[in-house]
Amino acid sequence: MTLTRRQILKLAATGALVPSFGARAAAAEFPTKPVTLICAFPPGGVADVQMRALAEATQKHLGQPVVIENKPGGSGTVGPATMVAAARPDGYTIAQLPITVFRLPHMMKATWDPLKDFSYIIHVTGFTFGVVVKADSPWKTWQEFIAHAKANPGKVTYATPGAGSTLHITMEQIAMKEGIKWTQVPMKGGAETVPAVLGGHTHATADATAWGPQVDAGALRLLVTWGNVRSKRWPSVPTLKELGYGIVSNSPYGFAGPKGMDPKVVKTLHDAFRKGMEDPAYLKILDRLDMEPFYMGTEDYAKYARQQYEEARVIVEQLGLAKKL
Repeated sequence: MTLTRRQILKLAATGALVPSFGARAAAAEFPTKPVTLICAFPPGGVADVQMRALAEATQKHLGQPVVIENKPGGSGTVGPATMVAAARPDGYTIAQLPITVFRLPHMMKATWDPLKDFSYIIHVTGFTFGVVVKADSPWKTWQEFIAHAKANPGKVTYATPGAGSTLHITMEQIAMKEGIKWTQVPMKGGAETVPAVLGGHTHATADATAWGPQVDAGALRLLVTWGNVRSKRWPSVPTLKELGYGIVSNSPYGFAGPKGMDPKVVKTLHDAFRKGMEDPAYLKILDRLDMEPFYMGTEDYAKYARQQYEEARVIVEQLGLAKKL
C-alpha cells in the first residue's frame, strides 16, 4: 500500500510514525546510559570475577559503564530467563548464557526458547572444571575415589552449582560409565559448593576453580580436571580424557540480549566486548582463574547455540533425564 503525502502527514501528526523513527535514532545513538550485564551465578564465583574484569575492560571502548547484576539460581538459567521475561530489546540489559540454557528445556518446562528468545552477541570463554575433596580425606587419587563410590553405592555425595548443570551432567556421565551410583547435592555456585566440602557436608565438590585457592592452600585436594589437556596451574593432576573417559567438559558461555535487538546495537556491543577481551589486564585475570579466551562472533555464536541445543537433547535422553511429554 502506498501512502499519500496527506496520509503521511496525518500519521506523523498523531505520532504513529514516531516509534519506528525513535528506534532507529536510539540504535544510532547507543549507548547513552550504562549497560547491565546479568551474571547467572553468585558474587565472588569464577564467572562473576571473570565478567567483572571483562566489564571493566569493555566499558572504555563502549563509552558507558557495564554494570554486573548477579541473578543466580536454576543452574544458571534464572538470570537469562529474567532478562527474556522483563528486558526491552534495546541493548541496555544483556545476560550471560550458561550452557544450561540449551539443556534445561529438554529436562523440564522452560519459559524460554534458546533458538527464538535471544539475540546472540558474542561468545567469550569457558571454565576449568574439576573434582575436589578435603585434603585430609582418605582418597589420594581419582581411582581411589571411584573405588570408594563403587563399594558404597548411593552414599557418596557431591556438590554442584545446580541440577542440570554441566557439573551434574558430567558426573552422571561418569557414573554411567563406571556403573556406580552417587548423590548430587545441588547448590547455587562456588560460594556454596566449596564450603560444603570443607565443612564435611558433602564428600566432594564438582565445580569451576572457585576451589583453586583452597587447593593451593592445602585445604582441598584436586583429584581430576575435565579439560582437553592438563591445567597449567595444576599440571600434576590428570584429566578425565587421559584417564580413559573420553570426556572433555568446560561449559563455555557467551552474552546475549532479548530477541529483536537492532543489529547495529548488537554490533556495537560485540565490538566493544571483543576489544575488552584483548585487554592485558583482563587476560591476566583469565590466567589467574585458569580460563582461556573462547571467542565467537555473533553469527558463529548463533550457529553454535543451535548445535549445543541439539547435543544437549541427545545427552539428556541418554541419561534418562528428559522431561516427560
